[in-house]
Amino acid sequence: MNARSNKTLVSAAAMLLVGLGAGWALSQWLSGAGPAGGAPSAAPGAASAPERRVLYWYDPMVPTQRFDKPGKSPFMEMQLVPRYADEAGADAGTAVAVSPQAVQSLGLRVATAESRVLQPAVDVVGTVGLDERDVSIVQARANGFVERVHARAPGDVIAAGAPLADVLHPDWLAAQREYLAVRATGDAALAQAARARLTLLGMPASLVERVDASAQPQAVTTITAPSGGLIAELMVRRGMTVAAGTTLARINGLSTVWVEAAVPEALAAAVATGQRAELRLAAFPGEVLRGKVAAILPEASRDSRTLRVRVEVPNPAGRLRAGMFAQVRLLGAGQGKEQVSVPGEAVIRTGRRALVYVVEAAGRYRPVEVDLGPEVDGRVAVLRGLAAGQQVVASGQFLIDSEASLQGLTTQAQSPSIAASGAAAGVAVQAAAAEFDTRGRVVDTDGASITLEHEAVPALKWPAMTMPFQLARPDLARGLKAGDAVRFRFRRQGDEHVVTTIEREAAAAGPHAGHGATGASR
Repeated sequence: MNARSNKTLVSAAAMLLVGLGAGWALSQWLSGAGPAGGAPSAAPGAASAPERRVLYWYDPMVPTQRFDKPGKSPFMEMQLVPRYADEAGADAGTAVAVSPQAVQSLGLRVATAESRVLQPAVDVVGTVGLDERDVSIVQARANGFVERVHARAPGDVIAAGAPLADVLHPDWLAAQREYLAVRATGDAALAQAARARLTLLGMPASLVERVDASAQPQAVTTITAPSGGLIAELMVRRGMTVAAGTTLARINGLSTVWVEAAVPEALAAAVATGQRAELRLAAFPGEVLRGKVAAILPEASRDSRTLRVRVEVPNPAGRLRAGMFAQVRLLGAGQGKEQVSVPGEAVIRTGRRALVYVVEAAGRYRPVEVDLGPEVDGRVAVLRGLAAGQQVVASGQFLIDSEASLQGLTTQAQSPSIAASGAAAGVAVQAAAAEFDTRGRVVDTDGASITLEHEAVPALKWPAMTMPFQLARPDLARGLKAGDAVRFRFRRQGDEHVVTTIEREAAAAGPHAGHGATGASR
């Protein structure tokens, strides 16, 4: 019994020691010492991404007003929006900050502004026509009768010297007989005078030679074409009587042709007489014909507002036919000059000005206003605003432009005129205020203001809401009443939002019917 009691006591003591050890280890674990007094091991899923730090809260409708805590805007019944620290770069200076992930997802490309020799060119459409300077008129030199007309018709192409008609000239016949009679007398002086009279009557030298050689009068004279070309008109017929000076035919030469091009009047300064031209016709694929500007007609077309430019093109083989269409490229005069240029796709044209986004640093892009020159082969000359070597955004810049418009940076784009005058860095010109377009419904009108229930404006991060607007002119709301569906444009003016245009829409459009708002229009 004593031995069994001793074993029980030993077992109980051992269990007590184990319990005490387990309790001490558990207390150490809970206190953070961890096993063997080491650092605590991280529990799975305990690590989390660092929270984004909020700099301040703001009202999207009044972004210049900042608040130190969230809540509702004191200006409108809407929640304030946080501005995070990782977005602060977008507010610094006049540049837009874009994360590397966004750059990759946008497929953003940059290009370098290069100094190149640009050969300006104008591409227009032209029509092939006849050269009106190369025209021959065939006339009767004396009274006569048409004995025969050779097989000719308007539109035929003939060679120089081709016979047109046989004509009997009674006056020439009498003069020839008189000359032969005088020559038979042997009086050389009288014979010379009689021969000269034949020439004065209009006889061709070839006819006088035949009379001399044959000693016989030539009753019928064959009238021939003085030059080769197209018979544009043929007014002689068998049996008709002709008088001296009667026009028998009109022949147009084909050795050269005119291509009449229609050049928009806006490009009139890029065209000059003597300018080289290249022509491409569908009839001769892959072949480039060359000519030069022969004339610029002094009148512009009142209907199409284009100038008529004549390009003279050699046509030795007669392949070019009147009426053919041609693609005409008018090359710039001279060899061109070296200018700073960028790809045309890098320029954002707003109608009133042109912008490019210059790369300031990795992920930072600054809008710059530029003055543009001619565009040649996909590159546009930059007259002012950029220097050679600067990098500009060539693709994806429209999304950057949207963000810049939201932040109001596009209205601070540096003007090239200020840059050229050497003004201090950071001076900016204020362009026309950004305008936004959306739809809504009239709630109330009150003189110089109007209350509208409008759709969301994504460009300003506005939800659909009801708010008052100022009117640029009191007469804008004339005829409008509560409940009218309208489309309107507005701009920021200080702390106010001013409606610049408003018009009633025929179809009803509630503020939640869709998101018709667009980005800022500059």
